[in-house]
Amino acid sequence: MPPAGRARALTMPETQYFSHDLRLSESRTTFPAKLAYWTIGDASNPAVLLPTCYGGTLENTLPSLYGGEGAVISPDRYYIVVCGLLGGSESSSPSNTAAPFDGPNFPHTTYEDNIRLQHALCQHLGVRRLHAYIGFSMGGQQAYHVAALFPDFAQRVVVLAGSARTSWHNWSFLEGPKAALVNSVDWHDGRYTQPVRRGTRAFARVYSTWALSQAWFRQRCWEQLGFADLPAYLEAWWSGMGDAHDLLCLLWTWQHGDITAYHPEDDGDLAKALARIEARVLVMPSRTDMYFPPEDSEEEVRHLRQAELRVIESVWGHLAGGGNGTDEDTRFIQEHVGRWLET
Repeated sequence: MPPAGRARALTMPETQYFSHDLRLSESRTTFPAKLAYWTIGDASNPAVLLPTCYGGTLENTLPSLYGGEGAVISPDRYYIVVCGLLGGSESSSPSNTAAPFDGPNFPHTTYEDNIRLQHALCQHLGVRRLHAYIGFSMGGQQAYHVAALFPDFAQRVVVLAGSARTSWHNWSFLEGPKAALVNSVDWHDGRYTQPVRRGTRAFARVYSTWALSQAWFRQRCWEQLGFADLPAYLEAWWSGMGDAHDLLCLLWTWQHGDITAYHPEDDGDLAKALARIEARVLVMPSRTDMYFPPEDSEEEVRHLRQAELRVIESVWGHLAGGGNGTDEDTRFIQEHVGRWLET
């Protein structure tokens, strides 16, 4: 998918790797995980953690919040930690892990696994408590999970176009690009030796329409990006999305996102799980998001102890939440995230 934010005016930090033996929540086996991360700023300042999203990298994770014009997470005031998702191609993933965990042999990883790994990194860095945890899309889901799994760890969380539990509609949407990928001629039942170019291209094209909105297409918004027509835009932005196994690894994590898993005694009651969250939660859906619609966010906020809902009024669908909508959309996010950090 397109990058989760606009380019920033900061020098790119050095990518570091944190190694940790992680007991996986799905298989209950120990996995030698590596977490790719950046640190920016002085470690003595309040810490803010930004996780990557689906298809996101450290470099394109919400840079509009901490780099360039309008930045609200100043490296002069905050210690910024950016972390890569397991399966996201930078941290341990099917595409970069040696046998016996390579390719199709890579284990299923959950949001719980990611959060426990990020928490271990923070302890390693000397961060005992986060001033804020801010995420977009799968990053927003991780924000809910950190608040549910470690109630005292993050004082504030910001959910940009995310959810506490992946809805059945969202789950079903993901089955579409998945089916396009695993039925492609170059998938070879997952035992491919060359990049699955036709499969990942098909995956991206199925994904593309869902990422935006009907109004975006009616208004020919590709022209705002400098493209003469829709096919040119699709070719430039939606012609491939990375390694096939990495895509499916992340997709599985996304489909199984559910904070009620931490309290089986509640029998899947999402309202009860949300009511347990102690962090202050800012929830910012996009009005036209077809993955995480604002109606779902409104229902979540009803059950949170300390929460605020701010809807991004945009035709840029899901992408608006990651800083890829209009400049006005991005300024709206900056304004409310900045305010949330100060309260």
